[in-house]
Amino acid sequence: MDIRDFWLQAQAHWSSLDNHPLLRAGLSLALLLTIALVLGRVARFLILHGVKLLGRQPALHWLNDLLHNKVFHRLAQTVPSLVIQFGLTLVPVLSEKAAHFIGNVALAVTILFLTLAMGALLNALLDIYARTEHARTRSIKGYVQLAKMVLYIFAAIIVVATLIDRSPLLLLSGLGAMSAVILLVYKDTLLSFVASVQLTSNDMLRVGDWIEMPQVGADGDVVDITLHTVKVQNFDKTIVSIPTWRLMSESFKNWRGMQQSGGRRIKRSLHIDASGVRFLNADEQQRLTQVRLLTDYVGRKQAELHSWNEAQGEVADLAANRRNLTNLGTFRAFALAYLKSHPDIQPNMTCMVRQMETGAQGVPLEIYCFTRTTVWADYERIQGDIFDYLLAVMPEFGLSLYQQPSGTDFRRGMITAR
Repeated sequence: MDIRDFWLQAQAHWSSLDNHPLLRAGLSLALLLTIALVLGRVARFLILHGVKLLGRQPALHWLNDLLHNKVFHRLAQTVPSLVIQFGLTLVPVLSEKAAHFIGNVALAVTILFLTLAMGALLNALLDIYARTEHARTRSIKGYVQLAKMVLYIFAAIIVVATLIDRSPLLLLSGLGAMSAVILLVYKDTLLSFVASVQLTSNDMLRVGDWIEMPQVGADGDVVDITLHTVKVQNFDKTIVSIPTWRLMSESFKNWRGMQQSGGRRIKRSLHIDASGVRFLNADEQQRLTQVRLLTDYVGRKQAELHSWNEAQGEVADLAANRRNLTNLGTFRAFALAYLKSHPDIQPNMTCMVRQMETGAQGVPLEIYCFTRTTVWADYERIQGDIFDYLLAVMPEFGLSLYQQPSGTDFRRGMITAR
């Protein structure tokens, strides 16, 4: 039997189905569905293969982002429903209502996959934007999520309207009547969107910023900014998710200014034992003039004090009437000169050593300066080196650090008393 005879017999069998219209319509629909699925597979293969070939070119590298987010997969999935829509006219003995219903279902499926393709396209655009320089300072992830939410809502309305064969405006008018309920359900979304717009437009928060928000346990770097949440990775590697609207309704500290300035502040006090504060005698002053950082200071102060004491006349013989160098003041001048000569201290920022109010823990001598680096590990090293040296050199000025008495101190006191 040749092909011509086989074709004639097939036509004869198909013509015999004229007496069974429902069976013929069912077979026609099954054949149309099979053809649609086959064409869908073919279209998917051709589209994906062609896009992969084009994506190898450097100028069209962005096609790989669309491919990775399955934009072309979704577009290829619309082919079967499109084939069914346009092929229904070829299905014989199909009632108008049935053809209309199947056409609406196919149209709804087409709209669904087109919506998914548009959502995937938004994801691909977000990936492309993430590789630009602007992405480091401006996050658009919240806007993309809002756009996808609006897209899916309107797509759902259109799909439902298509399936029930009604105008989408009818459903929209019903949603207008439920606006109060919608506002209540999407309250957090609306608040988060407004907060996200204010945070990005006012440049209050960026990905990579170090923020502190003790009320939610956040102290670390911002790793992601979305429509509803801001993710912060603490320094102990835990993740804290903060609702976006809370960043506008509550206060938080952003350390970006410190990082941009290029210097990090050192503000720590040395508590000097007040009982060790005294005047320096002539031998001690002579010895301190040999200290390189104090040579100019001691010489200048000696000349100033000598001139003032001579002006007092005979009353200057009393110690209470004379001005003299103190070990605490000299140590304060030494600490300031040491900070200004330190290679890791920022010279263009505030640098001072100030004496605070005396309290129960002695005389606080506060070191206030800025390092040249903002790297945490380097900052702690520099700060430690500075205070190690100041603590070690303090006895040269006859000073000691105040310290709460310990068990060892009590034992020594008891031994001395015995």
